[in-house]
Amino acid sequence: MQEKDKLMTQRTAPPVGEAKSDSKYQPGPKPASVQELRPPLPELRPVPLELNAGMRAARDNVLENSSWVRPLQQEIGRVIIGQKHLIDRLLVALLTNGHVLLEGVPGLAKTLALKSLAACVDVRFKRLQFTPDMLPADIVGTMIYSPQDGQFRTKHGPIFSNLILADEINRAPAKVQSALLEAMQERQVTLGDETYALPNPFLVLATQNPLEQEGTYPLPEAQIDRFMMKVLVTYPSRAEERSILDAMATTAPLPVPRPVVSAEQIVAARNVVSDLYVDDKIRDYIVDLVLATRPPAAASFKLDGYIQNGASPRATIALTLAARAMAFLNGRHFVTPQDVKSVALDVLRHRVSVTYEAEAENITSENLIEKILDALPVP
Repeated sequence: MQEKDKLMTQRTAPPVGEAKSDSKYQPGPKPASVQELRPPLPELRPVPLELNAGMRAARDNVLENSSWVRPLQQEIGRVIIGQKHLIDRLLVALLTNGHVLLEGVPGLAKTLALKSLAACVDVRFKRLQFTPDMLPADIVGTMIYSPQDGQFRTKHGPIFSNLILADEINRAPAKVQSALLEAMQERQVTLGDETYALPNPFLVLATQNPLEQEGTYPLPEAQIDRFMMKVLVTYPSRAEERSILDAMATTAPLPVPRPVVSAEQIVAARNVVSDLYVDDKIRDYIVDLVLATRPPAAASFKLDGYIQNGASPRATIALTLAARAMAFLNGRHFVTPQDVKSVALDVLRHRVSVTYEAEAENITSENLIEKILDALPVP
């Protein structure tokens, strides 16, 4: 009986140096040159992927440049209890130079999370409280006439900062919201006949309240598409709610996060994220996922008549960058399909608009995206 168990153990044990389950998404070893293939040629054996020098260097590069991620998460955790999904998406935006729109009911720490992130990053931060009486000049600046010399002088607005918190962005009229269009997409502002570049990094982190419709101005599709992700902030769990009670039910001031990462470290991490390996199969999977949200291809998923407008190529780019950032946060130098699926809802939910038939059946864009994710074959 013991010999039988021993044989079974030997049969089921993996061979030495076998690649991990995610190894098929990693870059393969470079082909040998002609000089290396000259006789005498030793017996060729497959080299395990984890022993490849190039891949080991790529993994070490990711680990080195992501050393600030864990301290940043811990520092934010001193103020924000729970909301891991929210914190991760803010880090993804920080790593990919993308803008984020947060939506949730009041009291879920949306503004506090953004202010905590800004306090942990050693960059310039400005908070803008959007109101119905705001003007575009209150954001981007204006030209001021100087009577002493009869010249117009440029007065820069608060948008000339690294992190911009646009609190309750849907309370400002359309002309104020449109003032952010050039800044969010082009990273520049035009005042008069001069164009000024915005500092790097530059992120717009906006919040909006979905409850009140009176006195609000919904964001137009042209502007909401410029947000890389739309994150829905949900209620905390019971355990998290109890921890919030124990930590926050006091008259003492909240702890102030300290800076743990500099702008130079963020820029260096962005360069690493841009070079993370994405296999061709995953690239095709991302393209197929975005194409499935458009009416011609949606018919193959039995969604014909429910989707009015699908995601644009901007969604394809954002989905790839967000997946790379998720791999970076997990300490990997390559992207897996799970990285794509984990950020798909946040990247696509505000880019897919449904028809009146879908609204009549209480079908949202999230329901359609989840159905596509379930039906689309994973490489």
